[in-house]
Amino acid sequence: MDSNTQTLDTSSPSRRGLLLAAAAGSAAVGSVLPLSSAFAASAAPAPAPAAEAEAATGPVSPQEALRRLTAGNRRWRTYGQEHPHESAFIRLRLTKAQHPFAIVLGCVDSRVPPELVFDQGLGDLLTVRSAGEVLDEAVLGSVAFGVLELEVPLVLVLGHQSCGAVGAAVRAEETGEPLPAHIQYLADQIRPSIDHTQQGEARIDATIDAHARRTRDRLAAEPDIARRVAAGKLAVVAARYGLRDQRVRTLA
Repeated sequence: MDSNTQTLDTSSPSRRGLLLAAAAGSAAVGSVLPLSSAFAASAAPAPAPAAEAEAATGPVSPQEALRRLTAGNRRWRTYGQEHPHESAFIRLRLTKAQHPFAIVLGCVDSRVPPELVFDQGLGDLLTVRSAGEVLDEAVLGSVAFGVLELEVPLVLVLGHQSCGAVGAAVRAEETGEPLPAHIQYLADQIRPSIDHTQQGEARIDATIDAHARRTRDRLAAEPDIARRVAAGKLAVVAARYGLRDQRVRTLA
């Protein structure tokens, strides 16, 4: 009992009974409510806003998917994030199925999380991440799953400024010094994209773009993916994220 309660007059039996009854009623609706019951009450889904109901089904065209990513990146870089699709309605809806509208193949760099960079929420993006966006069977299989099983209409390969994996690959080729075993694998996969027309930091910067384009082209050449591109059901796009201005720019 707190100090305020201790100052109340409880000398009378009737007064004491009223106080006990009031305390019991307060406990029933508050402090002694089982945690599971309290959580269930707070997590009950509210009616869905129209925008969230639409978002749960995802767009149907590659153009609309790219438009949504562009709009989300604009919100991010102008500090107007909406943190969408986190409501109780969306959480409940996503227990039944998922309909992501884009696959983002990005780097593992902690500064480039796709859901933040594009201001998207639960169920919006299928994200696949490997250092330097390097392709291997697991990455290819993950992208193919999104394209063929979930029928996602857009694959975006997202390179980024100051990519450490690309920088390591460029420096390893220049010096001839071997890298640790698993990192050497990454460098070997990036090496064909190295831009030898540039020098120093400019070479690394140009290779970041060249590698994103090469990864895009390799994905687009996969037979199952190529068929969906030819049918107009899928687009495979390369892009670059700037750490300084937080802008995503598509690469031709």
